[in-house]
Amino acid sequence: MPTVLVTGAGGPAGSSLGRQLADRARDGRTLRTIGVDLDSLDGGPFTDTATVAAAADPAYAPSMRAVVERFRPDLVIPTVQDELPQAAVLADVIAEAAAPRASVVIASARASGLAADKLLTMWTLASAGVPVPVHTAASELPDAAGALAWAGGPIVVKPRVSRGGRGVSVVEKPEDLDWSATDASWIVQGFVDGPEYAPQVYRSPRTGLTTVVVLEKTVLKEGRVGNAADAVRLPDSAVPDVAQIAAATVEALDLVGPVDMDVRRDTAGAPYVLEVNGRFGALSAHAPELLDLVLDEWLGPKP
Repeated sequence: MPTVLVTGAGGPAGSSLGRQLADRARDGRTLRTIGVDLDSLDGGPFTDTATVAAAADPAYAPSMRAVVERFRPDLVIPTVQDELPQAAVLADVIAEAAAPRASVVIASARASGLAADKLLTMWTLASAGVPVPVHTAASELPDAAGALAWAGGPIVVKPRVSRGGRGVSVVEKPEDLDWSATDASWIVQGFVDGPEYAPQVYRSPRTGLTTVVVLEKTVLKEGRVGNAADAVRLPDSAVPDVAQIAAATVEALDLVGPVDMDVRRDTAGAPYVLEVNGRFGALSAHAPELLDLVLDEWLGPKP
């Protein structure tokens, strides 16, 4: 029976993936699924569960290796944003801890590192000609008033490394944010105040071909920013400019496998990439073909 191990199994992305895997079969056999997280899980959709250390903890590498040695998965799918750079570096170590060797669904260390840091993402995309909001490190701006003047309007301030809407603030007036709490670990972007999309993308590690499913966010948990509380799948070719910018984004960052991103239109209707997650997102169930592609290309011999 093929075994799939999912990290961040208690979070929105991991739990959604667990439910999808529970409905899948491989070669006529039910998949065995292992859900791992920082905290103990009650099982949920997973066959078995285990705990691992946080990505920033020195115990992360040995705890991940121990879990892989214990369960011997055929496939490892990381879903935690701040875990991805280290998981990419450790991909061979993780893969070889299973017998036979597992496949780890992750891009290269370089690509994972660029996508995990929002400022590095913006620099890379801007250099490649992909439209992004104006952006800089918070440390480059003197104060909130100076930041608003620099952007010529409202700004978004958020940690360069974070997940979802954690720590995100929309600043329209200097008094909206205590600027002394920001430093070089924060990014400032011009606020793009239009319809928001969540393209769900898969780029093949074998052929480089890209599949894009565009979702439109209909409700945001934090009101004007953050994760989607609800979304709808748009018909194919409904928003070709958004699909095109999504494909250009994964190619510019050289990401492979599943990718989740945020795109917004400005008042003139032009789309801009806000941030990129080199992993399955919380909304991946709206695009089930992405998981099918992962199982087809990654479950078995390493691509």
